[in-house]
Amino acid sequence: MKIFKKIVSIIAALVLIFTSYVIVSVHYWSIRDEGRLPVKTAVILHAVNNNLITTDMKPPKFLTQPRPATFAREDIVITIAEEEEIPVRIYYPKSDGPHPVILYYHGGAFMEGYGNLETHDNVIRALAVRTDSVVIAVSYRLAPVHAFPTAVDDSYHALLWAEANVEKYNGNPNRMAVVGDSAGGNLATAVALMSRDLGGPELVGQALLYPLTTFQDMPLQSRILYDSGYYLLSRNVMYRARELYTPMEEMWLSPYTSPLNAENLEGLPPTLIITAEFDPLRDEGELYGVRLAEAGVPVQHLHYEGVMHGFISFYEIMQSGQHGLGKTVTFLKDVFREEKGFQSDLQQTVVSRPEGFERVRDVLEAYAIAVFLIYQETTR
Repeated sequence: MKIFKKIVSIIAALVLIFTSYVIVSVHYWSIRDEGRLPVKTAVILHAVNNNLITTDMKPPKFLTQPRPATFAREDIVITIAEEEEIPVRIYYPKSDGPHPVILYYHGGAFMEGYGNLETHDNVIRALAVRTDSVVIAVSYRLAPVHAFPTAVDDSYHALLWAEANVEKYNGNPNRMAVVGDSAGGNLATAVALMSRDLGGPELVGQALLYPLTTFQDMPLQSRILYDSGYYLLSRNVMYRARELYTPMEEMWLSPYTSPLNAENLEGLPPTLIITAEFDPLRDEGELYGVRLAEAGVPVQHLHYEGVMHGFISFYEIMQSGQHGLGKTVTFLKDVFREEKGFQSDLQQTVVSRPEGFERVRDVLEAYAIAVFLIYQETTR
């Protein structure tokens, strides 16, 4: 009996020591020069920055939702301007349509190796299922091989291809919206501008998730505060993207690279802009919303506290990401159904960090993930 009690005491002591180590580790991960991070954000950033998880890593099966049998997926190659070909991924409902259509442009700093259809497949798939839409995700050509305006031209011609071909996928070419994140948000609004300027398809909406909106040098505080790269995007990457994607300074002046600085933003469709607190692109996203509203464009701006650039890609494990995805879905449904009147003004909402039960859930999940991460680090 004494031996048994001793073993139990040793196990209890080891558990207590390990628990304390986990708590201290998470506390240490949470302390940054820019401020104290919520534990879930801190844990995920620690994992990403130590290569323990990546944005394209598959989450545990119990956190994922498989593609419903009512949806199909096709990976095809489409021919665009000058007989060039680019890949696209299409998710579409098998039911009779016509269904609304989303053109999705993935993020990734406009450069090879930073983002593609696979890194964003969870968001692409979720948008299709939750909006009951045809989603065409465009694999536009990237720098350094292809500089501006190739990515914009590819993105716009994919929209023209969709207008001409989407009925094959039970889609409605008269109910199309563009969505993009980060660099893809830049391309989405550039496509909207180009379609307006060239008499292309009339879009019903644009959803811009933490978009890059200018290549010009501007005194943006968020680019200074969060430029280290710890928050998934660094100043060095942004400068490299500018060097490779827009190698000539006059390219920075184009409304299709720097829509924030465009002279005319009138006539663009109702817009959703989502920004994140710990994001170098935070301020330019907010300013773009202001400029759009000044041009008479209805704008909904949601600013999320306590999260980093790209947080919606982690929606399976972040409550804020799930919320942001849900708000994007709601916005798209509204513009597709025209059931909600959009006033020509700016509606700004600050989405606070989770509270109550959601906060408790986030904390518990964060510590559970932290245990896994510490195990990963010790067994490397």
